[in-house]
Amino acid sequence: MAIILTETAAREITTIIKQQELDAGKIRLRVGVKGGGCSGFSYLLDLTEQTKETDESFEQHGIMIVCDPKSYLYLNGTTIDFRDEVMGRGFVFSNPNATNTCGCSSSFQA
Repeated sequence: MAIILTETAAREITTIIKQQELDAGKIRLRVGVKGGGCSGFSYLLDLTEQTKETDESFEQHGIMIVCDPKSYLYLNGTTIDFRDEVMGRGFVFSNPNATNTCGCSSSFQA
């Protein structure tokens, strides 16, 4: 398995890269987790040029994705989507490893 990026999320990331005038050939989407949030862990998304030797790496829909090994334990199999709806817009995580998710979907328990 891997971290899955939907086409909709990939299009939004591509738009952000263009808006920020970043070098699309060098930019990676770093996906991770950190302790905190209302359920225990919070999701992290960052655009970076830096990668580490130990990172898990994937390419989906033209976006290079990197994830550190510890975060990958919690994120393997997670789908990242982007929604633009009346009630808000943002990236949405569907994580099969989460045992509980907060109402805002930005944090989880595993």
